[in-house]
Amino acid sequence: MTNRIWRLTARPQGTDFASALHLVEAPLTDPAEGQIVIRNALLSMDAGTRMWMSDRTDGYQPPLDLGVAMSGLVIGRVTASRHAGFPEGALVRAFGQWGDHSVVDPVMAGAVRLDESVADLRAWFGPLGMNGWTALWGVERTGAAQPGETVLVSAAAGATGLLACQVAKLLSCTVWGLAGGPAKCAALVSDYGLAGAIDYKAGNVREQLAGAGGVDVYFDNVGGPLLDDVLVSMNHYGRVAVCGLVADYNTGTRTAPQEFDQVLMRRLRIEGFFSPDFMHHGPELTERLLGWYDAGQLDLPYDVTRGLENTLVAYGRMLSGANMGKVIVELEQ
Repeated sequence: MTNRIWRLTARPQGTDFASALHLVEAPLTDPAEGQIVIRNALLSMDAGTRMWMSDRTDGYQPPLDLGVAMSGLVIGRVTASRHAGFPEGALVRAFGQWGDHSVVDPVMAGAVRLDESVADLRAWFGPLGMNGWTALWGVERTGAAQPGETVLVSAAAGATGLLACQVAKLLSCTVWGLAGGPAKCAALVSDYGLAGAIDYKAGNVREQLAGAGGVDVYFDNVGGPLLDDVLVSMNHYGRVAVCGLVADYNTGTRTAPQEFDQVLMRRLRIEGFFSPDFMHHGPELTERLLGWYDAGQLDLPYDVTRGLENTLVAYGRMLSGANMGKVIVELEQ
């Protein structure tokens, strides 16, 4: 039996993914002892995977080797198993491969069995998945947001950013968003109840930030020049929770704040965090998020592209910010 996979054949330059990733057919191997085979139904498009394609060796995990299948979060059913905890037919989420099937060690892949009573499987990527976990952890733990404080979120119309905005509101914070374009900014205020939204594409970000009256917690998904704009807008003893640096991913640049002296002047704390840091807290994070989700207090739009062959289109939409909410590839079943 064969398996279509997206193979990483070169290090992408900028956004030229078509020169670095190719859809090929490869043999679908039987699972080794302790492994499972997943028939992928959904693929998650996540900005952090862009760094995995580079040759950087100083990241939170080693770069992918050339010639391997591209990795990412998948949801699907187990079709073959040599692991007692994941029988055939089980619905699972795991770090698998961009392909029709994923062959993984469930422990190493962070696989979890999913509750099928949740009607929309996509929620296990978004509100109940890594995006939700990251939003809750970053706002409450890393950012240490307190009721009544002002929380600012960059990439606020993206999957993690939009959930971070909603989590901060649920924690009784005043929430502002940074997003690109008037349509996204209008939606953040009218549809999600943010106190304000700042269109970074319109320029004059520092002047626009003045309307927030000072920021206590900055949930940063972007880095780059926006970080400078925010540092000079922080309240004393503010916290910056660094979730992502998407401004650097395609350019190969490194965020180097010119306003770094504000960390001292305003007694700021800056801390980065990654999902591997809190994977073991997954069940408790999911329980809290599920309560909000079932109550209709967490909402996430989905930007769905159909067909494995169109994965790079979806990936490009996510990294360019053309989407609102969570970008997913839906595979034919």
